[in-house]
Amino acid sequence: MRVIWLLFGVLSVVAGFAGIFLPLLPTVPFLLLAAFFFGKSSQRAHDWLLSHKRLGPAIVDWQENGAISRKSKYLSAVSMVIVFAISILFGIPVYILIIQIVILLSVSYFIWTRPST
Repeated sequence: MRVIWLLFGVLSVVAGFAGIFLPLLPTVPFLLLAAFFFGKSSQRAHDWLLSHKRLGPAIVDWQENGAISRKSKYLSAVSMVIVFAISILFGIPVYILIIQIVILLSVSYFIWTRPST
C-alpha cells in the first residue's frame, strides 16, 4: 500500500509543478495532497517536500495556520480573471459563463478569507 501512496504523492507533485505554468491547474492543493500521500508512504519524501525551498513554505503555512500568502492570493485572482476573459473571447455559452463565475467567485471568497502570510 505504501507504494501506491508514494505513487499518488509523486503524481501530485507533478500536477502541482504543472500548475505553476498552467493557470487552470492549482499548485498548492496538489502539493498539499502530495504532503498527505508522502506522509503515508515515505518520511524522506515528506521531509523533502516540506523543506523544499520553493514548494515547502506554502505547505507549512497551510498546515500550521491555514494561511495563504498574499502573493498567491493576488496571482490566483489574476489567473481567474484571465481564465474568465479567455472564456468570453472563445464565445462560451452564457449558462457556462454563469456557472464559471459562480465557481470562481466561490473559490476567490475562500482564498481571500484565509489568513495571509
